[in-house]
Amino acid sequence: MGKTLFDKVWDSHVVDQLKDGPDILYIDKHLIHEVTSPQAFSTLNDKDIPVFRPQQILATVDHNVPTLNQHLPIKDELSRNQVAKLRNNCEKHDIELYGLGHPHQGIVHVIGPELGITQPGMTMVCGDSHTSTHGAFGSIAFGIGTSQVAQVFASQCLLVSKPKSMRIIVDGELKKGVHPKDVILHIIAQLGTDSGTGYFVEYAGEVFENMSMEGRMTVCNMSIEMGARGGMIAPDQTTYNYIEGREFAPSQAEWQQKLKYWKSLPSDPDASFDKEYHFDAAEISPMITYGTNPGMGIGIQEQIPSSKNESFKKSLEYMGFKQGDTLNNLPINYVFIGSCTNSRIEDFRVASDYIKGKKKAENVNALIVPGSQQVAKQIQDEGLSVIFEEAGFMIRQPGCSACLAMNDDKIPAGEYCVSTSNRNFEGRQGPGSRTILASPLTAVAAAIEGKIVDITQL
Repeated sequence: MGKTLFDKVWDSHVVDQLKDGPDILYIDKHLIHEVTSPQAFSTLNDKDIPVFRPQQILATVDHNVPTLNQHLPIKDELSRNQVAKLRNNCEKHDIELYGLGHPHQGIVHVIGPELGITQPGMTMVCGDSHTSTHGAFGSIAFGIGTSQVAQVFASQCLLVSKPKSMRIIVDGELKKGVHPKDVILHIIAQLGTDSGTGYFVEYAGEVFENMSMEGRMTVCNMSIEMGARGGMIAPDQTTYNYIEGREFAPSQAEWQQKLKYWKSLPSDPDASFDKEYHFDAAEISPMITYGTNPGMGIGIQEQIPSSKNESFKKSLEYMGFKQGDTLNNLPINYVFIGSCTNSRIEDFRVASDYIKGKKKAENVNALIVPGSQQVAKQIQDEGLSVIFEEAGFMIRQPGCSACLAMNDDKIPAGEYCVSTSNRNFEGRQGPGSRTILASPLTAVAAAIEGKIVDITQL
């Protein structure tokens, strides 16, 4: 029996197996930021335990840093203290930190890939659920809790039970105007937010084979929203082309050695999965969410479905919608293009291509937040900043921003925000805010029109 991509990477990283217990899994790369690391560092400090392999750790600040005037002292006391603690802990334990002002600073799940740190066949963890993003490269990447962060600090290993395997195949050709974000929102809407519980997902089929690395990262990023431990896509020439030449990518003889290994990773033809789903790309439309979890999604032209479930009704009440409503032409006042899901240069190229020569609606506050300093520089160098500014969009500095409202970028109570982020629960973008998840193209079209529109009809 052949092995899956997941099996190959997992099994090669098992240090030991505990009888009737979890595996001891070696971790190649540990990503940390200012929010989930302080408690783990405190655990080590209290017990006088050193960080075992600091060179395997990458640190940055992203979650609650301001996206304006990053050269000035942080005003918010909690944010200021968390950033200072991370800096002090990294200095004490000799960990590389990309802090504010560093040219590599940015959202941890954006900078890892763009620097060539994320590579096929790796195991990667971070105290953040959307670590699954890195699975787009054929790596096993998943979020961990604070106590597990301390485990990895102390041993570079993790006690974890092996999940089951699932494959999701999407074949065919996507309609014009349908983007990777629409693909994953469609999958989650069809399967449900608990369909992946206990599984690691491999995405396969023509749609993912033809997708850019940025698109694959968007898909894998949201695997956690269907309850999965993580998502993966087999490495191929698209992967290799993306990695080659990046700052921390292997080169010369090491590149050839790595490439040989990477090419052995895709699932064997006779590999068996515990569960499998098939989708037809032609059936996927531009998607939006209408409720308070990513599974509550519909095509823009579709009606909100009916349900007698009380939590479903509560969700619609919070959002101000009714069963049977369509959200096409719904007026909106806020648009956010950013987050670890959609803040890469490809996302901003898509947005700028659409708005070139247009102006945003007067009633709309439109926020552009690059995922890293490198993306911010690309926006500037490619002239996209001029397009955004002439259209009336506000460009901010890198950070998680309005994705989770841990900084000043919040959506007011009662307002609708078409957002390219990954979660839409109550108050996610600010107390009382109402989040509608969408692709960058759908979001930017809403900013121009001042309402939700079906991009395929424009």
